[in-house]
This record gives sequence, structure tokens and C-alpha cells, in this order.
Amino acid sequence: MTNRIPGLPASLLFRRTIRQTALYLPLLLIMAVGCKKSDTTGTLGDWRRRSDFEGVARNAAAGFTIGTISYLGTGSDNSNNRLNDFWAYDQTRNAWKQLATFPGVPRYGGIGFSVGTKGYVGLGLDENGNRLKDFYEFTPPTTTASTDLGTWKKIADFGGTARTNAVAFTIGTLGYVGTGNDGNYTKDFWSYNPATNAWAKIASYSGSKRIGAVAFVINNLGYVGTGNNNGTPQYDWWAYNPTEDTWVEKAQFTTDQRASIQRSYGVSFVVSNKGYICQGDANNKTIWEYDPTTDLWTERGTFEGTNRSNSIGFGFNGKGYVTTGNSGTSRFDDLWEFNPAIVQDLDNQ
Repeated sequence: MTNRIPGLPASLLFRRTIRQTALYLPLLLIMAVGCKKSDTTGTLGDWRRRSDFEGVARNAAAGFTIGTISYLGTGSDNSNNRLNDFWAYDQTRNAWKQLATFPGVPRYGGIGFSVGTKGYVGLGLDENGNRLKDFYEFTPPTTTASTDLGTWKKIADFGGTARTNAVAFTIGTLGYVGTGNDGNYTKDFWSYNPATNAWAKIASYSGSKRIGAVAFVINNLGYVGTGNNNGTPQYDWWAYNPTEDTWVEKAQFTTDQRASIQRSYGVSFVVSNKGYICQGDANNKTIWEYDPTTDLWTERGTFEGTNRSNSIGFGFNGKGYVTTGNSGTSRFDDLWEFNPAIVQDLDNQ
């Protein structure tokens, strides 16, 4: 209760109270700055830097994950030379190992996926600007011996047209590849069956044609979105049901979602049945989490490295990872680990 001075107008009393409060603000600010950040409040989703990728910095590489090992290779270096080296990252050991060289021509803008214990890499653009449709199967090392580098073999060419900047994902025993640029923007989709070494055309993507999209799988549904169609950003988001061979439209970013989610050449990964996208040409470092049970996106802090496009992302054991990519002509080789279960601490970047 404020003691009012007899005869003092209420308006002056109000101004006097504001001036008194202002005197305390510097002290309150000092106290706030000196307080330690609470471990129970703030934005969930923290990043920490892990062992740098041991190959040369690159962008537009291809990769896949088998168990707790992630694999990546190809891409282009700082001089825009196409690459064909291949590497494995062991999450348990936080260590990289160089593996058998990818046997196809060096390329960038290709894609990768895994089915069971095998990995698959194909498509992309070669040194002369030719679009590619060849595919190769990788069998990982079966021992820890330094000389065991895994093996490659050529498989059936992609069933669609040669292209670059497509997306790929895996559901069950089949790999799925679609969208991209074959000289024109595309939206066709194909499945690959390793048991028969054959491609089959499936229902085309129900959204617009596009390149530079992202894709991930949650509960046996393949989600695809973002990217651009002839330079126009795409806001739609679709889920593929392989049992029915249908695409189901989800809430568009321009309605009950955030328009700022739209981007091209972003990166995605899945952790604990939630999907995450970040980076790309959206020119911000916000992390977006997709929950398929609510069909909604939520902000989950900011990426703590340099914003970039054409990265590789993967997730397992409750963590997400992002590595390589480019910002303009600069390529990257840093590796970042994302933990969606803890509060972000920007003081420890």
C-alpha cells in the first residue's frame, strides 16, 4: 500500500511511483545478469560441437545411417571439384574412419539411403555438369580392422531420369527416391527393392515439382516438404503412406504453421519420433521440430554453428547430427550434435 501525501494529486503520485520504480531497475538488471541460467526453464534443444569430419570440407554430399554408424561421401570441395571419397562416423567413439572409395564418377547433389545392413548412393551431377542415374550398394566393414574398408557394387540404374537435388528415405525393406531436377523440376517417385534389384514407379508426389526439399520417416510414413519450384518457395507438407501408395496433405506452413519454416537445401533428421529441420537458404538458424501426432511445428532454439545449405543430417540414440555444407562459396567440415531433451545454453557454443 502506498502512503499518499495529503493534498498531492493522484496523477503526481503515479509519476512519483514510476520514478521510484525506475531507481530500482539498474539494480534489478544487475541481479538478473548475475543469476545463473536455470536448468529447468528456457528453450529445449542444445548443440555441442563434436569431432570434425576428417575429409575435406564439402557441400552437397550423400549419406545414410546404419545402426549407430553414419556414412557420407561425394560432394564438392572449396574449388568446386567433385569428390568420391567415403567416410564413417561412429557415435559411440566420436570418431571418423575413411572407407573404400565410392566407385562411381565423382559427383555432388546425389542422394543416399539405407535398407537393412546395406547403404545406397546414386544420382547427382558430375564434373562436366552431366546429370547421373547410376546407383551403388555399400556393404559396411564387418570387423574393426583398419584394413576392413567395406565394399561397393553397382546395382540397377535409377528407374527415373538422371537428376540432381532429389530426396530419399526408407520405409521397411524399400528405399524411396523422388523430386529433383533432370533439366526440369520433377515430382515423380520410385521405390527400390534390394531383394530383386529393381525400381518401381509409385504415386508421384502430390505437391508441386521441386528441388532442394527435405525428407524423413516417422512411424512408417515418409514426410517430404520445403524446397522450391523454379525459384518459388514451397509451403506444403505431405506424408507418404506406402501401404496405400498415397500422399496425405498435412497443414501448410502458410495457415496454422509458420511461413518462416519454408526454405530450400535445408537439412533434416529424426530424434525420438519427432522430425527436425534447420539451415538452408532461409537465412536464419531456427530449429523447427515437427510432431506428427499434432501435425504442428515448434521452435527449438537455434543452430550454434554457421548457417549453411546442402548439409548432411542424421539422428540416432536420442541425438541429431549435422555436418558439412556451404555458406556461399565456403565449405564446412564441422560436426554438431543436437540434444532435444536439454535446455539450450548459448554461453557454451
